[in-house]
Amino acid sequence: MVQSGFFQAENETPWQDAGPGAQRQVYGFGENLMLVKVRFEKGAAGAVHQHPHAQASYVASGAFEVTIGDEKKVVAAGDGFYVPPHVLHGCTCLEAGMLVDAFSPCREDFL
Repeated sequence: MVQSGFFQAENETPWQDAGPGAQRQVYGFGENLMLVKVRFEKGAAGAVHQHPHAQASYVASGAFEVTIGDEKKVVAAGDGFYVPPHVLHGCTCLEAGMLVDAFSPCREDFL
């Protein structure tokens, strides 16, 4: 079974490249769940994509234009969104910020 340690410290968790203007930190994970922080520079985009994982995201800071399927909405700090498995989605960062994403099952491609 793939699993993280029980605790993660922000200053000990490495940042990974997540595309132009975006980096991610992988936090706790097990076979069925993963938590990831993603920081974006203004103008950076999370390209439209889909995956077999359910995704719930919390906007920790900044503002983003998020597209999920045929719906598009601007979300800001304190907001959240849900993406069902296999649904096309993406975002554009309107104001530098951070998303906190939970995936089920674990995104093994991030490890």
